[in-house]
Amino acid sequence: VQLVESGVSSVQPGGSLNLTCVVSGITSGCYCVGWFREAPGKEREAVATLDKDGDTGYADSVKGRFTVSKDNTKNTLYLQMNNLQPEDTAMYYCHLAVNCYSAFDFLRATYDRTYRGQGTQVTVSS
Repeated sequence: VQLVESGVSSVQPGGSLNLTCVVSGITSGCYCVGWFREAPGKEREAVATLDKDGDTGYADSVKGRFTVSKDNTKNTLYLQMNNLQPEDTAMYYCHLAVNCYSAFDFLRATYDRTYRGQGTQVTVSS
C-alpha cells in the first residue's frame, strides 16, 4: 500500500488549502482513510477520517472548517481546509487503516495494520 500526499503548503490566516493523497496497492477489504497531523511539541492528532460507507469523522478543532472526501475513481483522498489559523500549522499525513469499520473509531483508535504517506508541511502565518 502506498500513499502519496501533495498540496500547496503555505497560506495566510483565514486562507484555504486543499491537500490530496493518492492511494495505491489496496483493492479490497474494509479500511478507513484519513488525515492526521503532527506539530512540534504536540501529540499526533487525527484531523479527519472517512470509512468505506462514506461516513466521516472530524476533530473538534477542525469541525466546520475542514472537509474530507474521496474520489474512488481516482483512488484519491482530499482534505479541503478553510479559515486556516496558525495553530493548524503542522505536518499533515494521509493514513490508511485496514480492518477499520468506523470513521469515528479511526479518530481515536489505533490499528495493527496502518499505512502512512510521507507527509506534507502546512504552514499558516502572516
